[in-house]
Amino acid sequence: MNPVSIAEEQSQKVLYRILDANLDRAREGLRIIEEWCRFGLNDAALTGQIKHLRQTLGRWHSDEIRQNRDTPGDPGTALSHPQEQQRDTLQTVVQVNCCRVQEALRVLEEYGKLHAADMANGAKQMRYQLYTLESQLLGHSLRQRLAQACTYLVTSPHDHLLAIVEAALKGGIDIVQYREKAADDQVRLELASKIKLLCHQYNALFIVNDRVDIAAAVGADGVHLGQQDLPMAAARRILGPLPLVGRSTTCPAEMDRAIGEGADYIGVGPVHATPTKPGKAAAGYDYVRYAVDHAPMPWFAIGGIDLTNVAAAREAGAPGVAIVRAIMQADDPTLVTQTFNQHFRSP
Repeated sequence: MNPVSIAEEQSQKVLYRILDANLDRAREGLRIIEEWCRFGLNDAALTGQIKHLRQTLGRWHSDEIRQNRDTPGDPGTALSHPQEQQRDTLQTVVQVNCCRVQEALRVLEEYGKLHAADMANGAKQMRYQLYTLESQLLGHSLRQRLAQACTYLVTSPHDHLLAIVEAALKGGIDIVQYREKAADDQVRLELASKIKLLCHQYNALFIVNDRVDIAAAVGADGVHLGQQDLPMAAARRILGPLPLVGRSTTCPAEMDRAIGEGADYIGVGPVHATPTKPGKAAAGYDYVRYAVDHAPMPWFAIGGIDLTNVAAAREAGAPGVAIVRAIMQADDPTLVTQTFNQHFRSP
């Protein structure tokens, strides 16, 4: 065999090893995403779509490519990174593997040009599909978790804020909203980052009150807007389509506005007079009953909700409640949170 042929043979072997590694990587990542669609979202259509992509990759993964695999001689098998050692939520697993598949498809697109045009073109189109699918998957996941939520903690300033939040999380709180009107932005940013990590550790959603910029900076699951805050469309332009955007409402007209602008969820209240909303008259249970019949999105009764009146809110039809003082000022926030949950999760 002449030297040119030897060089060509070696180049072909290198090409096949690259294709083999990235076909494996993309197929493995898609299988992880497929399992989430199947068992996490219970979505047959998305499961089938991911399965089809995985099977397409399988058809490209020929015996000729596989035969050039050299796992013992691959230096990449010994490499790792600290970020690969830990995942904080199920959604992180999905997101990381979407990125993993997209990267592998980009490699297949470029090196596939040296092997087969249909592989290169197919990998390119598949990568674009994954970008759209990633938004659908993660957005679907956030909104599914929102739909299942029934207890929502709105924080107030406290010397032991993080300890109280974690205690509520241990009690099973579904959503935590960081609400702070007076602190410096640097303080807000640091606390928001820490609360987000706690929430994701306990698989709860993390929302920032009012401050769309801080929500974006820390990668919050969403933002909650009052009636005088940014229009929903402006918040979406900053955050993108994935994070949740909620809106406070106190009457049917405000609810109609929230519905029209596409709020992911709303607060309904204040049910009772509360120092959190000074000067705001209580909306009472009539507005709660109105929400039962007219709110198409998830919603939470809010305003003076505590353990003495949560049963009344539930009886009026509230699917969930937002709580401030009853948890923030509790001697045992974990126990109080568990008691709130029992009103909504008992058989």
